[in-house]
Amino acid sequence: MIFEQFYLTCLSHASYLVGDGGEAAVVDPQRDVEQYIETAKAHGLTIKWVLETHLHADFVSGHRELADRTGATIVLGAKAGATFPHKGVREGDVLKIGGVTITVLETPGHTPESVCYLVDDGTIPARLLTGDTLFVGDVGRPDLVTSKGFEAADMAGMLYDSLTTKLMPLPGATTIWPAHGAGSACGKNIGKELHSTIADQKRFNPNLAPMSRADFVRRVTRDLAPAPDYFGHDAETNRSGAAPLSALADPPPLSPAQVAAAQKDGALVLDVREGVHFCAAHVPGSRHVGLGGQFAPWAGALLPVGSRLVLVADDLDAVHEARLRLARVGLEDVVGYLDGGLAAWDADGRPTRTFENLSPSELSERLEGFGAPIVLDVRKPGEYEDGHLPGALLRPLDPRISARDLPANASLAIVCRSGYRSASAAALLAASHAGPILNLAGGTDAWRESGLPLEKGSAALPG
Repeated sequence: MIFEQFYLTCLSHASYLVGDGGEAAVVDPQRDVEQYIETAKAHGLTIKWVLETHLHADFVSGHRELADRTGATIVLGAKAGATFPHKGVREGDVLKIGGVTITVLETPGHTPESVCYLVDDGTIPARLLTGDTLFVGDVGRPDLVTSKGFEAADMAGMLYDSLTTKLMPLPGATTIWPAHGAGSACGKNIGKELHSTIADQKRFNPNLAPMSRADFVRRVTRDLAPAPDYFGHDAETNRSGAAPLSALADPPPLSPAQVAAAQKDGALVLDVREGVHFCAAHVPGSRHVGLGGQFAPWAGALLPVGSRLVLVADDLDAVHEARLRLARVGLEDVVGYLDGGLAAWDADGRPTRTFENLSPSELSERLEGFGAPIVLDVRKPGEYEDGHLPGALLRPLDPRISARDLPANASLAIVCRSGYRSASAAALLAASHAGPILNLAGGTDAWRESGLPLEKGSAALPG
């Protein structure tokens, strides 16, 4: 049997190809599907099935394009309500790939239609493709379908039943292969490993420890961060099937005047350069998400669904990379890019805005002086509690971040772990704050490496 995992770091997303006897199945494909076609071809395989464990909310799937290009049949849990041609499967249904048997386990909880696929080629151990039902060190969050009338507590109860009656009774040597790794918003505390075993998860996954159904429900519904707004949009896109990437036109080059006109007409300027370069100078009113980090999920989380976007990037390769990654999370309306980048904007005599980049020592000096800046820490509460700049206020990065409750003319120093999120936060805060905005280059990592003190402890969230 051929078994390959494809891991997309930007989305913390794992997909799979299973092959045998000249046939293959692709499981939970990302939107750009060429790699699966090329891998199947290299192994002499014809893709027969495109298997989805559920209607993914955190990315747009390439299931329709892959099926259209290969003639494969798309397979989903029967409760998905998909509107495109597909095979709806239920508990115990069996699919064949050469001599390999793929058995369907219905595992509602993360979503009502969630299924897992048990892949068995007659050897031990079998492989279990768990989707978002069971992760390494965690389980799927149960609150993503409340808009469909399902309460998080009810879904958590279903998840408990799925885990205790379907997955935990499997042989301990069964290997598990989830759809996401660390960093995904589909779980709360997913481990770094990309696969595990049922036995190891029973030992080390705190959500699989012996507990009552009621205790499990309380545990997995507690302290859930709000789901990004784009999740619902992507799930519905996957229910109907996304257009092929080839149907999306390449963004055209725009002059500075055309960019300004598009911005005036409601388009958002999205600057994808490195954060320190964005802070040094950018088109006023720009949003920022750095292409070098977890670009796609942050863009999906911070930009309104359906945004019309104009890109500012270092070069044309970065424009095309950003275009692809945006499409992976359903942001498709890219109306163009600033031809020549920010240098062209400068050459046209247009104003820029600056958020001053400060080193740890420079910020430390300013915090000791008259008119010291207000420090805003935009990390998650757990990161803040583990160590933050003295006196820092906690303002976790999300689309609603605001400085309206702070003195209008105060200097704000924005801090995250590495400087990646702080640049994005500064861009959003500029909409509600006319005073100076400063960026700690290198974030708390650089602050700690400089030997400067950090405080520990929690702080009340704003609002």
